[in-house]
Amino acid sequence: MAIVETEVEKPAAQGAAMEITVSRQDLVRELTATQSVVERKTTIPILSNFLLEADGDQLTITATDLDQAIRTSAAVKVKKPGSCTIPARKLYDYVKLLPEGEVSIKLLENHWVQIRSGRSNTKMVGMARANYPQVPEFPAVTATSIPVAALKTLIARTVFAISNEESRYTLNGALLVLKAESLAMVATDGHRLSFVEKPGVELEGISGEKRVLIPRKALLELQQLVGNTDAEKVDFADDENMLFFRVGHRTLSTRRLVGQFPNYEAVMPRDNTKFAVVRSSELAAAIQRVAQFADERSGAVRLRLEGNELKISSQSTESGESEDTIDTPYSGDPIMVGFNSSYILEFLKALGNEGEVRLEFKDSQSAGQMRPEDPDAEYRSRYVLMPMRI
Repeated sequence: MAIVETEVEKPAAQGAAMEITVSRQDLVRELTATQSVVERKTTIPILSNFLLEADGDQLTITATDLDQAIRTSAAVKVKKPGSCTIPARKLYDYVKLLPEGEVSIKLLENHWVQIRSGRSNTKMVGMARANYPQVPEFPAVTATSIPVAALKTLIARTVFAISNEESRYTLNGALLVLKAESLAMVATDGHRLSFVEKPGVELEGISGEKRVLIPRKALLELQQLVGNTDAEKVDFADDENMLFFRVGHRTLSTRRLVGQFPNYEAVMPRDNTKFAVVRSSELAAAIQRVAQFADERSGAVRLRLEGNELKISSQSTESGESEDTIDTPYSGDPIMVGFNSSYILEFLKALGNEGEVRLEFKDSQSAGQMRPEDPDAEYRSRYVLMPMRI
């Protein structure tokens, strides 16, 4: 994709004489929020830079890799309005090492930028602001506002199940399902599927159902933004190509994933009648111990339900064998199923290893299902796991 050239504007807006003073603490906080988007190894050098724009009493900082962008701001003293671009990693690493106090940033000739703090004086080689790609603005119309706490939980319970295989394009993200009175998120990599729903949420502006496929990389950025904010709501908007999430004074924009997400409702088991309820922390601890002796490549462990006991076991020719037993009410027919131990542990970790979890089975060849055992839970979670042959 070619860089969008911006038209030459008046000297001040073009950064001919930009000069500002900003608190080092404020600058580090905002650079931290944006630097993860910056491309480390890019064939387009300008993408390794931050765009700094000063006007009024505000500094706006932008970072983009063309697929996504973060724009944030900080209160500053603007002596001369304007804009410039500075190597992102170098600026971030340098400013972190400065002592607390005021930092002055001044644009010099030939796109050089001077940074002063106390007795430190540094000049960095910038690039022409005109070459910085245009980053889309947040749309005038907001689709809806999503509670920060809910979005944080939805991401935490699904992001680990997103596929890393680039060939499976539509699985490289999570599906956000917005309804007038609920929101849900689902992710799958073809081997497991994680679904979480928050009922009883009023989403203004949503009628019927709205489905949005969010790329994994953007979801990780969004997770950082909602994890470091005092805001209670995330403003969400979209257009044909882009998704926008505004968290306080920070905005994340990302290209939307296009394509058909799998019919996840059809994957949910409906006749897993054999089940056991165990403490999440107890199950996680047992699997961690037993998994030390699982086959290194598959990480497979066996779960056997029989006579009021759940037995977890593994064995490999290289390391030996191990078995742990957990007491649980169960009087049905014996059943043994193999699963990837890491997949189970990741789900339990997302739940915080708290409370009880329900394990549901049909037979040794069918998908198993896990869910928190709490009828009054604020969130409804379901985790579907394909079995492994051991």
